[in-house]
Amino acid sequence: MEMWIALGVLIALAAWAVMIFNGLVALRNRFKNAFAQIDVQLKRRYDLIPNLVETAKGFMKHEASTLEAVIKARNQAVSAASAASANPGDPAAMAALTAAEGTLGGTLGRLFALSEAYPDLKANQNMLSLQEELTSTENKIAFARQAFNDEVMAYNTKRESFPDLIFAGMFGFTAAELLKATESDEERKAVKVSF
Repeated sequence: MEMWIALGVLIALAAWAVMIFNGLVALRNRFKNAFAQIDVQLKRRYDLIPNLVETAKGFMKHEASTLEAVIKARNQAVSAASAASANPGDPAAMAALTAAEGTLGGTLGRLFALSEAYPDLKANQNMLSLQEELTSTENKIAFARQAFNDEVMAYNTKRESFPDLIFAGMFGFTAAELLKATESDEERKAVKVSF
């Protein structure tokens, strides 16, 4: 009789551990999926930037260093996004992506500020279309970032709650990092896209 009770307790503990494991896996997959949605929007924005630079290049011939800085920042952001996509939630990858996005936002801000001095550029239909697409994409990125951070928070909360934290450590579920806004006041300013 005691053997059956012990066996029943072991089966209940094993089922409990399986439920905790499966719950952590589900939450981890949800935040990875949420990052994939950010990645889609970031790629869309990265694809728009070369078109934006090419359009501006025809009007801003004396601003080559700014245009080059935008392309360089875009390439760094693409690289950081690729690394973050390979391991969403990794603290180092999220920090690198945040920094790269901050630099890109700053260089785009400078491009848009300089473009104010070029009335023909501000009136260009291609530039207006790119502006609209970029604004739409920025909004989608913000919503996707919020969804990602919500999923990371749910995962981390479950991972850090008792008794899940015991199994999380045993099964190798590490903490995931939120995708934070950049820290400097300059980088925190929204990219102004007005032409």
